[in-house]
Amino acid sequence: MLVPKGTYAAAAAVRDGLLAADIFQLFRAVRTRYTGGRRILMKQIYAARREQLRRAMHRRGLDALLVSQAANRFYLSGFELHDPQYNESAGRLVITADGRDWLATDPRYLDAAVRLWDEERVFIYGGYAARDIYGLLRDCGGRIGIEAQGTTLAFARDLAAAGPGLYCEAADGLVEHLRRIKDPCEVAALEKSFALNHKLLQWIEGQLEPGRTESRVSWLIEKFFRENGASELAFANIVAVGKNAALPHAIPGDEPVIDNCPVLVDIGCRVDDYCSDQTRTFWVGQQPTDAFRRTYDLVRQAQTAAIESMRPGQPLRDAYGHARAVFEKAGTADAFTHGLGHGVGLETHEAPSLSPRAEGVLEPGMVVTVEPGLYYRQWGGVRWEYTVLVEEDGVRIL
Repeated sequence: MLVPKGTYAAAAAVRDGLLAADIFQLFRAVRTRYTGGRRILMKQIYAARREQLRRAMHRRGLDALLVSQAANRFYLSGFELHDPQYNESAGRLVITADGRDWLATDPRYLDAAVRLWDEERVFIYGGYAARDIYGLLRDCGGRIGIEAQGTTLAFARDLAAAGPGLYCEAADGLVEHLRRIKDPCEVAALEKSFALNHKLLQWIEGQLEPGRTESRVSWLIEKFFRENGASELAFANIVAVGKNAALPHAIPGDEPVIDNCPVLVDIGCRVDDYCSDQTRTFWVGQQPTDAFRRTYDLVRQAQTAAIESMRPGQPLRDAYGHARAVFEKAGTADAFTHGLGHGVGLETHEAPSLSPRAEGVLEPGMVVTVEPGLYYRQWGGVRWEYTVLVEEDGVRIL
């Protein structure tokens, strides 16, 4: 096989523990021209991530970790970013303390699995997945971590009933903790996703014509994303006209855009597997009402206060506090009904959270939304959302 110059150097960099930035620089010149070379590099990056996870498992004293969350599975292997549906799994990873990891899946995915994973380490289970996986886990050791949030009660019961000698404990957050910090390859994908998102937002204001329904505008958004390079929506579009803008997660319906009304648009797309997420609130018509103008100004002031405060080492909850302080001073804090933001990456909502209950601090490489909003059932509301990358000296809007 012909391998582009630089690929082996990049792969060796992963094995030797170089920073992701070094890896990215080594491979950047070839990654867009040689898909085979990029595939080799990504395989090494997935392996390096599993080694990071293994160190975390060692600190927990785990013999193996059963990875069931789809995004975690993809982050560690490149296998199947999505499950077929909420009650059907495309497969699981078994990450072991001794490094002999397994990709467990059913026969439908065998060909897809061996394109990414050593065929000798692919485990095919039958109709009784928990029973078959029990045997695999039993051979890995006695203390097994389970992603409880990604495991159904039925699966856990079947696993417990499959046989003795297996001690399972909840081990949520081990992979998510790694995913909080984006490497340069991830940042590059996010930048592409957000560039398309910005392009859409510049275009969509001109499509908010009186008479067009929320659902019609939502379709135009999806069509634009698809025709301009997105593989899919990052989440279901939110298009909310008038009073519906008071619903933070409004579902587009038959409400038409009219003259002199607010329209809240919260949208995201997926490019190179990574999500974008932004919100804007537009006024359709010549003269915004005083209530809209005042609310809009307060929301933008709150967002600016939060973003200007953000830096590495800042407690996560403090960013929320800076935004809320603007609303409290104006006497509108009761209309701010949600957290300030959340992580964005392979999933639209992931760690960390910017809420009054959040634990931890901002770290370089984190990507989080900053989206204050005020909502009034009498006329609607305003939300304005940027997503920022935490850098060494502050944050940068993506």
